[in-house]
Amino acid sequence: MEIDHASIAPWLSVSRGAEALTYYQAAFGAQQQHYFANESGQIVAQLSVGGATFWIADDDEFSPETLGGGTARMILTVDDPDAVFRRAVDAGGTIVADMYEGHGWRLGRIRDPFGHHWEIGRPLPTPQ
Repeated sequence: MEIDHASIAPWLSVSRGAEALTYYQAAFGAQQQHYFANESGQIVAQLSVGGATFWIADDDEFSPETLGGGTARMILTVDDPDAVFRRAVDAGGTIVADMYEGHGWRLGRIRDPFGHHWEIGRPLPTPQ
């Protein structure tokens, strides 16, 4: 069986969903695509950054804070990684690796306030 079209969107488990929603909006300019809150205030939200989507959900069982770290990293590819990196740090992210050039990329890594790691970068032009 061949798949004609597919997409994969990360589903990030967080322990403070409302705070996470606010952080991703401030850090990355994320736009809310879908939102649900239960009577306890726990949320599930689909967010979009420049057309790339991901989900966040209150889920203490699988959040990096509960597990002592995450098992995956996100790679956010943008035109101006330095500006997005600074914005993410200013919004509350922690620098894991400052911006640098290597392996054909301009890249840096932050840990968001919920324990998820984000590589923020862009491929460098290939030499002619």
